[in-house]
Amino acid sequence: MAVTFEALVFDFDGLILETEGPALQSWAEIYREHGFEVPMDKWHDYLGADRGFEPVDYLAALVGEGLDRAATQARRDQRKTELIEALDVMAGVHDYIEEARRRGMKLAVASSSSRAWVVGHLERLRIHAFWDAVVTRDDVTRTKPSPDLYTLAVRRLGVRPSAAIALEDSPNGIAAAKAAGLRCVAVPNALTRDLDTSRADVRLASLAEMPLERLLDVLSGT
Repeated sequence: MAVTFEALVFDFDGLILETEGPALQSWAEIYREHGFEVPMDKWHDYLGADRGFEPVDYLAALVGEGLDRAATQARRDQRKTELIEALDVMAGVHDYIEEARRRGMKLAVASSSSRAWVVGHLERLRIHAFWDAVVTRDDVTRTKPSPDLYTLAVRRLGVRPSAAIALEDSPNGIAAAKAAGLRCVAVPNALTRDLDTSRADVRLASLAEMPLERLLDVLSGT
């Protein structure tokens, strides 16, 4: 029997806004100043989560005595902000929001980032008014790959998990959405396209690849 979907739940970093490239680039520049490269195996495991790898601590261990961690972190954060503030939403995001609202679907964000980070950028991008719920790491004990963010998001939307679709770019996010009982669409970016997204129900190169109307048809028959 065909499923009627009532909600879309968006990841934020790497899905609404391409923050993951600037996040890596800003650290890579600092690592290279010291003659090192960011360990990509650790970075990939970290994507979509908010803990498990601390780049400044890892660099300090490589450099040894003399690295000012606070100053290094602050300089990196400033550089990351400069890079991200030049960016707009990713391809297809506006179209999905518009079509979902036209259909009367509810919209949420479920992010392992902080509320200040997510809401600040939603406001900067002028899309903050469209969301029925914004759930961040400040709202849960465990972030992705735990299902807690998605479980809370659908609860706040007032829909069953099976009636919601998650839009995710990373294996950690996909694992979280599936564990919470949502259908999941993988939309990997340049940093995650070579990672394992096989648990997702559908994989798209970008949201611009498939209109929401067509995606709903595809997922309602799975």
